[in-house]
Amino acid sequence: MTTIIEHTLSGADVADETRAFNADLAARLATVPMAHEVDDAPAIRAAREKGGGPFPAPVRLPEGTDRTVPGRDGDIPVRVFRPEDPRGVFLHLHGGGWTLGAADAQDPQLWGLATAARVAVVSVGYRLGPEHPYPAGPDDCEDAARWLIDNAAAEFGTGRLVIGGESAGAHLAAVTLLRLGGLARSFAAAQFTFGAFDLGLTPSQRHGADKPVLPLATLEWFYRQFLPGLGPQERRAPDISPLYADLPALPPARFSVGTQDPLLDDSLFMAARWRAAGNEAELEVVAEAVHGFVSFPITVAEREMAAQAGFIADAVAKP
Repeated sequence: MTTIIEHTLSGADVADETRAFNADLAARLATVPMAHEVDDAPAIRAAREKGGGPFPAPVRLPEGTDRTVPGRDGDIPVRVFRPEDPRGVFLHLHGGGWTLGAADAQDPQLWGLATAARVAVVSVGYRLGPEHPYPAGPDDCEDAARWLIDNAAAEFGTGRLVIGGESAGAHLAAVTLLRLGGLARSFAAAQFTFGAFDLGLTPSQRHGADKPVLPLATLEWFYRQFLPGLGPQERRAPDISPLYADLPALPPARFSVGTQDPLLDDSLFMAARWRAAGNEAELEVVAEAVHGFVSFPITVAEREMAAQAGFIADAVAKP
């Protein structure tokens, strides 16, 4: 029997707005060097914290608090948002190519999700490459997930859990669930936002040389920071590329990705394999959206974040 993953194509009604934003974004990105051209991860992080480049500096909100949770290699920093009377907890893993990004780099987005879905949010400050290559980041995410499984009820008054993230964070969320084995269903659902699931390069990755935000050269640079010395076939080990893993007994998942994202195939293929393995899967494909679109001031981003909040709220509300 053939398993077909049904999907929703959204955003066609505002495609002109999205295309216009993409053109403006590409023009702004053309004025600064790309990450692979700078080739200095610590310098890029420092510049981004100060608002260097085409995007403003991250905004830290007073609603967020910093703490640590225990890990196999020492304490792991996390950023916590706790709305009044949360019905569940969302374990968030940030994007940034396993090399950039931070747990406190998206406070407004995470606080908005916390209040809209009525969930506490725990965002993990996992270790980054190239200083801490694989498996450091996945180890931290797995350890944070195991801590949350054991302590969510005492810490937040609820044991209803959801996991998810964007880009590299979606990859790490999938890897974490696979590493948990039988504990994976401790999470009621997973939200995978334009994730990378085949680090050996899907067709859309290979053909993405001219894509904005994440062209092929930048994507390959991220892979080298995270997985130094490994070639495309070695990067397809199941703990590195979850597309190649066995996928039984995993929680319901929602995948979302834009048609102009070089990681488009990753979501198309992973959602199909998720469903074929007997798990529930939803797939949202957003017309004309580029990689990272949820962070931009456009209609499809607002809609997607509202859809994510609804999906997470529904997941934690189920008995």
